[in-house]
Amino acid sequence: MTQEISGASPLGFATRQVHAGTASGAAAGRGGAAADGINARATPIYLSAGFVFDDFDQARDRFGGAEDGFTYTRIGNPTNAAVERRIAALEGGREAILVGSGQAAVSVALLALLGAGDHLLSATSIYEGSRGLFLDNFARLGIETGFVAEANDPLAWELGIRPETRAIFVESIPNPKNDLVDLALVAEVAHRHGIPLVVDNTFATPYLLRPLEHGADVVVHSASKFLAGHGAVLGGVIVSGEGFDWSAGRYAHLAEPARVLGGRSYAEQFGADAFISYARDVVASRFGPTPSPINAFLIQQGIETLSLRVDRQSATALTVAEWLEQQPEIESVDYSGLASSAHHELAQRYLPNGQGSVFSFTVRGGTEAARAFFDALGLFTRMTHLGDVRSLIIHPASTTHAWRSEQQLQEAGIWPGLLRVSIGVEDAADLIADLERGFAAARAASGAAAAPVASGAPRAATASGADAPVDLAERVAS
Repeated sequence: MTQEISGASPLGFATRQVHAGTASGAAAGRGGAAADGINARATPIYLSAGFVFDDFDQARDRFGGAEDGFTYTRIGNPTNAAVERRIAALEGGREAILVGSGQAAVSVALLALLGAGDHLLSATSIYEGSRGLFLDNFARLGIETGFVAEANDPLAWELGIRPETRAIFVESIPNPKNDLVDLALVAEVAHRHGIPLVVDNTFATPYLLRPLEHGADVVVHSASKFLAGHGAVLGGVIVSGEGFDWSAGRYAHLAEPARVLGGRSYAEQFGADAFISYARDVVASRFGPTPSPINAFLIQQGIETLSLRVDRQSATALTVAEWLEQQPEIESVDYSGLASSAHHELAQRYLPNGQGSVFSFTVRGGTEAARAFFDALGLFTRMTHLGDVRSLIIHPASTTHAWRSEQQLQEAGIWPGLLRVSIGVEDAADLIADLERGFAAARAASGAAAAPVASGAPRAATASGADAPVDLAERVAS
């Protein structure tokens, strides 16, 4: 049997991304123990709705939790379980749950913490799909959401917390402005009030950043993005950490006797795993966002090259961002890897191995310039996705963030000329050449080329750490 490798293993990340959480012998249980003698090297795809029981007693024991094993793919599947163990090991977590999408991961994680009358506190700068989930869907369930605009101000979090607050939610690298969050700062405030910190780590991946090491209690990912890496499948994952006391009074559904546990509470039955067990057995299994074992297999295949791709993507992103910052047609570049960024110091602390490959930049000339730029590109794919091996581009104000009002867009710094890119694994020179075509088209659309800026000339820094913008009134009007 292959050595079981966990998140505590002394082996390096690249080794763990290939080997962690697996054992030879394909039909491994959730814990990874092999249950047959096939000994396939790659994890097999168990494309089965259910699993056969040897006898009456085994069926009873598996449903009752007395025996480890699989009953039905909506509840667990050997292929999916292998991916769960690997991601948990890479994040340094206790356990993980694989679900059908990143949106499902956020939903399941938070619904395992929140109920009617509860309050969620979130950073303002988050993925618009998550924001819509909180404001529209959660509101209908009686869950209210508050937002903190200054995510690195501890007082702002303190003022946002209420007696009924049950979770704090942030993104490690926010979408689309790349305005990094000081995770340890937020975790300290959250824990002072007995509240868990939930972090969406999609943009950073466990290769660049492991939020559990900085005080987070739960981590979620859209596995559709960097973990899978090829834009072919959807998936999401929830990872639980160590140390949070789930028996605290704020979480009665975990601390009080549960019908399904014969009168024991989840905290009594599962201890540190109370949250993840409840999320799996009560939320995920009943709402049913089950990933196909085929998707799980492809996600695991992607994970095996995660560090190689993210290394290259981050390095190329920095090269492209530095080049963009010098172009006269650019108002600002929002990338924490740039020395001019207001978040550069945080990036050096939290992301020393690379600052990721998703960032935004704002083209002078507003929507019309952005449209011309966008349509002229030939190598970048015009697509609402990220983390792909291919470089992607989108105009947030007219697509992903189109439901926000003009005032909300302005407050978030999502200007009419802002474009978000996700850098792939192509050669940097080819990407830059494609962006030059975009600038040529934007100049033609505006009717005149901007005056050139000498290479290396000093540029004024804005609050977002990029080039000095035009006057605010002119920018809004554009």
